[in-house]
Amino acid sequence: MDKFRVIEIKESVFADNNAEAAELRLTLKKKGTLLINLMSSPGSGKTTLLKRTIAELKDEMNIAVLEADIDSDVDARAVAEAGAKAIQLHTGGMCHLTAGMTRQGVEEVGLDGIDLAVLENVGNLVCPAEFDTGAAKNVMILSVPEGDDKPLKYPLMFSVCDVLLINKIDVLPYFDFDVDECVKRAKNLNPAIEIFTLSGRTGENFSAWTEWLRKSVKEWKSAERVGDNAFVRHGRK
Repeated sequence: MDKFRVIEIKESVFADNNAEAAELRLTLKKKGTLLINLMSSPGSGKTTLLKRTIAELKDEMNIAVLEADIDSDVDARAVAEAGAKAIQLHTGGMCHLTAGMTRQGVEEVGLDGIDLAVLENVGNLVCPAEFDTGAAKNVMILSVPEGDDKPLKYPLMFSVCDVLLINKIDVLPYFDFDVDECVKRAKNLNPAIEIFTLSGRTGENFSAWTEWLRKSVKEWKSAERVGDNAFVRHGRK
């Protein structure tokens, strides 16, 4: 028997995505569930990074993953086998998720008792940066093979994220990627962004990322109010 279900997401007409996102954040706050919106290009290592994250944290907290793709259920199967509650969201050709689509996924997977939920957004650095999904934190992955110039090419994505994960540092010797220059470019766009360099494949420097997650879950559960999302803070109203 499969460990997860597949549902078809249909985007409905909405008047105010930000309002719906704020309402979803409040609902998740009441449940004590921290929702992370994870964004990146295809092939950045999202699923590998998620599997290692689940392996390291599943004995400490209950984790759920919402996998968004235009089609396929490959990623949901992978994270379910790693030990997380998983659901696959089919976007019907959409290249991003809205708050309404995220809410549908949250309702289907069920987050009662879930401490950490990760929304793996559709893979690209353009469309997902435009829409507040209702997540409390926005995280993006930039892999070494993609190049250190991506903050120059996709500034909005770096501007709306709370955390940048520079992934696949185990292959740094084989690529022309200047970590310091990439960090500088990202910080110029978003001085508050936190940046971790790591390898989802080998686990190098991985503890800094998992410690950030532990701290964020704890703070979310204990905070008295729901803060503004990065999409709103950076003017995507």
